[in-house]
Amino acid sequence: MRTLRVDDEDALSAASKALRAGEVILVPTDTVYGLAAMPDRPEAVQRIYLAKNRPAHLPLPVLAASLGQVRQLGVEFPEAATVLSARWWPGPLTMAFGLSPNSPRPRWLTGRDEVAVRIPAHAFLLALMRDTGVLMVTSANRHGEPTSPSAGEAGSHVAPHVDLVIDAGTLTAVPSTLVNVRGPNAVVEREGAISRETIAAALDRPA
Repeated sequence: MRTLRVDDEDALSAASKALRAGEVILVPTDTVYGLAAMPDRPEAVQRIYLAKNRPAHLPLPVLAASLGQVRQLGVEFPEAATVLSARWWPGPLTMAFGLSPNSPRPRWLTGRDEVAVRIPAHAFLLALMRDTGVLMVTSANRHGEPTSPSAGEAGSHVAPHVDLVIDAGTLTAVPSTLVNVRGPNAVVEREGAISRETIAAALDRPA
């Protein structure tokens, strides 16, 4: 398992090359360290499940570099998503979208009726995804356990399934807030960096 500092000159190209080769890498985000893979590389995606001991029925979330990349997933983008994304993207907000039956979607989303997406406020990760496209990224921890704020500890918990670690020092270890925007009313499914009350206030409704 190779480690590069996030400010190393070749960190970005090394990360992109590893992902395109079907490898799993550990990357910093604006919240916690995450395991990343190209979504159209099923063997790499499966290695994330193995690294985390994540139940197979739980789909992995997606990170994107822009609203354009999010819309290319074929998601339905309701008014609540417009309001929340305008305020917290890029940032610590994950939204679970329904997939439109009338919009094209990537082949790797076939059979899915929902996808959780976030645009992170992290310069390295945004630059990486502008090169690779969207990535499947989930917290770098064993399922149900806390995520370490340091790259070394996070990597040790998910080895030997990680090929490259991008070290950005100590992170906050506070996960994003997850809001499901599929139904008529947005629902906070996991409270994280943004409180339930703050989400409710942004949508002008009771928490």
